Parts: sequence; structure tokens; C-alpha cells
Amino acid sequence: MAIFLTKESKVLVQGMTGSQGMAHTRRMLASGTDIVAGVNPRKAGKVIDFDVPQGPSGLGSTPIAVPVPVFGTVREAVDATVVFVPPPFAKAAVIEAADAGIGLAVVITEGIPVHDAVTFQAYAATRGTRVIGPNCPGLISPGQANAGIIPADIAAKPGRIGLVSKSGTLTYQLMYELRETGFSSAVGIGGDPVVGTTHIDCLAAFEKDPDTELIVLIGEIGGDAEERAAAYIACHVTKPVVGYIAGFTAPEGKTMGHAGAIVSGSSGTAHAKKQALEAAGVRVGATPTETSRLVLSRLAQPRDVADH
Repeated sequence: MAIFLTKESKVLVQGMTGSQGMAHTRRMLASGTDIVAGVNPRKAGKVIDFDVPQGPSGLGSTPIAVPVPVFGTVREAVDATVVFVPPPFAKAAVIEAADAGIGLAVVITEGIPVHDAVTFQAYAATRGTRVIGPNCPGLISPGQANAGIIPADIAAKPGRIGLVSKSGTLTYQLMYELRETGFSSAVGIGGDPVVGTTHIDCLAAFEKDPDTELIVLIGEIGGDAEERAAAYIACHVTKPVVGYIAGFTAPEGKTMGHAGAIVSGSSGTAHAKKQALEAAGVRVGATPTETSRLVLSRLAQPRDVADH
């Protein structure tokens, strides 16, 4: 099982023929993602041949040629799209995907204006399209599919951990440190002020997923998403949750990393978020490495231990 994306999911890439789109399409193909098409109005009708390494790392393997057709519009019956479109055109790309009935839009693009993000998030919701991002690394279900820029070779092993994270870099680090245990799915939701899929959305999906035994939640300073997630965990999540909050040393009034990672007064501090999560029974690590150790320790405990 996996959340949002499986090996049966058919994926297209909007902006596939750009430099980032080409590079990450090759990576996604190497991860086993079923990419059926790219979209670029100026290159419609072309077929791009990707030399794809066999296996997630591709080490020591002979590449195979994988042809991917390019269409002018989003018009194929697919399950998901990955958006590498530049910021001025990202809103139109997501709206086009929603109008085509695509169920999942993974928006990698950074620097999208907040007003555009609000507009396409609201529009996508009316069409039943789940948006992940923007400004996110995407999601991966190891051994099944990879939509975005998460390097598959850092955690190519399926496992029992579900991960939801605001931070791409911390997603990679936790996946690497817990690579021997493996993941059911890992979702990078992005750290912008407005995102389409929240911590709570992923917590609910992992709670329902029979192959997810433990959930890792990575947050950061700014906003109140982690406090709201803590309240949800206390009421609705029965599986153990381990957390990490980035930004304990961030100075007040400074934007750190993501556009949404800014502390104003006492609001949105790492300490406040940590306290809220711990009050909900979540064990919170002081560092990513300590967080990984907490995960391994909790997984080693009997399943009937009744704490988060």
C-alpha cells in the first residue's frame, strides 16, 4: 500500500522538456514511475528518448532507452502530473490539470506568487484535484513510484514508516538515516504559506494505510500548522508519531529557508510547536539524528504500547 501514488499510477510531467524537467523525469523513470507523457505547447508531437539507468541508483547498469511523447495540452487520462513549469505559468498549468480531471498535481516550482497559489489551490479543490506543494520535493512510495525530485537511491526500500515533511532537505536526511527500515510513503508538502496538502491530510492517510506502522512528522517555524496537526493527532491518530521541528535558533522576524518559515513575536516558534506535539503524545527529537533514533526505538517496542 501507499498513499496518493502507487506503481499503477500513470503520471505526466508538465514542463518535461526544460532542464529540470528532463533531469528529474529521468530519475522518476529510473524509480519505476509510469510516466506516460510530457506537456509543452511549443514541442507538441515530439518524442523524447530518455537513457534511463536500471534501478534506483543506476550504478553499474546499462541504460535503456525509454521514449516519452510530448503533447501540447493536458489531455490524456492519467492519475497524476508533476509540474516543473516556471512561476509565471504555474497557475495555468495546475488549472489545466484540474480541468482535465487529473487527481493529483505535484507542484515542484518555487517562487509562485501567493495569490496564484491561493487561486489554483481553491480551483483544484472544486475539481477534486489534490495539490502537493508548491515549492516541494514531491512524494515517493519506494518500490512503486516517485513523483518529484526526491532521490530514490536514498531510501529505495519499502518499509513501515510514513513521513510527512515541510522541508525537502530534512526529508532526504530522515529517509537516508532510516533507509534500512524503509518507508511506506514519504510526502514533502512544501514550506510556502499556502500549500495544497497539509500535515493533517497526510496524517489521516497514513492512519488509514495498513502498511504504515509509525508516522514521522517534520515541521518548522512559522504559522500554526504543527499545532493544528498536534490537535488532530490527539483526537484521531492511534499510530505512534515521532516529530522534529526545525528552527530552534532562528531569530525573530527573519525568514528562514521557506517563505512560510518566519517567526513573529511568540507565534510560530519551534518551542511552541514542540510543546503542542509533546502534549499530544508525540516524541520530538532535538536533532534529525535523535529523531531517527526515537523512530527506531519506538518501532522496537511491542505494538500494544499505547503512546504516540
